[in-house]
Amino acid sequence: MSLPVAQSSSPLISREEIERAYLYCRQTARTHAKSFYFSARFLPRHKRRAIYAIYALCRHVDDAVDEVAAGDESEITNTIEQWKNDLDRVYLGEIVHSPILVAWRDMLEHYPIKQELPFELMQGVLMDTHTKRYATWAELRVYCYRVASVVGLMSSEVFGYTKLETLAHAESLGYAMQLTNILRDIGEDSRANRIYIPQEDLQRFGYTESELMRGEVNENFRHLMNFEIERARSLYREAERGIPLLNREARFTVLLAARLYAKILDKIEHNDYDVFTRRAHLNFVGKLRYSPRLWREARRL
Repeated sequence: MSLPVAQSSSPLISREEIERAYLYCRQTARTHAKSFYFSARFLPRHKRRAIYAIYALCRHVDDAVDEVAAGDESEITNTIEQWKNDLDRVYLGEIVHSPILVAWRDMLEHYPIKQELPFELMQGVLMDTHTKRYATWAELRVYCYRVASVVGLMSSEVFGYTKLETLAHAESLGYAMQLTNILRDIGEDSRANRIYIPQEDLQRFGYTESELMRGEVNENFRHLMNFEIERARSLYREAERGIPLLNREARFTVLLAARLYAKILDKIEHNDYDVFTRRAHLNFVGKLRYSPRLWREARRL
């Protein structure tokens, strides 16, 4: 979904417009990413606002592909190109009166997010318009990097970190979270004729594409899911090694986000791997229950 934009003749954006822009980004996160919103609330206000702005851009760019049923691929491509052009103007210091881009312009005055990162995200979103299958994990990693790991890299600039190696761990968290999304949404994606599970893994466990399309949960599927879940958990473990390298005020937020998202994997197992008729999620009470223990753990990092 592309937002209407218009360049202003004024060299400045009012404080009121900036505040409205951040409020819009916050509401977008609160509506569409409850776990993300819950975790970010523990950041200092200036960092929290920036994280909401990052999420809002990602959300609206992703919506362009989700609406492909209502438009053709060329329309989606044109929408993404418009976002790229508008964001390019923002990086050049121009004013674009879109809530998300007003927030981004203000955010960039405080956090050095490289322009190549949101552009990588847009390339990843475009992959969904033409790539419906992935032959190998290596191929899927490219997609996961673009739509998820770059979000971690952008967020790391807001969180703050002490060593460059922190970014490799941020990439791993992106892989872990996107793979978790993929496993949770297998049923929904199959109904849209998308299969993100690598074809090599389907073949390895003797589970066919036709079985997946029919939503069959058999022993081969359970073995396949065990394999993918362990891959995701391994990536979460790798990602957590980077949390002590973040600025102290951000460690709890990242630990909480990682652990809460990883709980989706537990829910999938609890549901006997039925990702076709049941959606694995953690409710608000569950999030609250884990928070105090993770707060204490984060303080020891």
